[in-house]
Amino acid sequence: MSELSVDSWIAQIRKGLVELCVLAILSRGEAYGYSILKQLEEYPGLAFKESTLYLVLGRLKKEGLVSVRTGPSESGPPRRYFKLTATGKRRLHDMRHYWEDTNKAIIRLLEQVED
Repeated sequence: MSELSVDSWIAQIRKGLVELCVLAILSRGEAYGYSILKQLEEYPGLAFKESTLYLVLGRLKKEGLVSVRTGPSESGPPRRYFKLTATGKRRLHDMRHYWEDTNKAIIRLLEQVED
């Protein structure tokens, strides 16, 4: 597999994980966009572009997985705060269990691969 192909594969995996990661961050409590980005940066490989985050947040809102409120900011314009809805919590639960089961299966499979 060429380096370009590996990069493309990694990009596809990351794209698929953005929603799970954002929901997991919001399970800790209400947060605004920049704080979500900063929390994701604490985990190597999970940082996303700001534009990607806001596209995902917009989709999550449209699907009823997060609610949004506007609140004051210590500096600058008001912030948009995002919070998981009950539907969002159920989606996170389902996604988490699927991810955990799949991850275990992949690890078992890869343990059988000879380098």
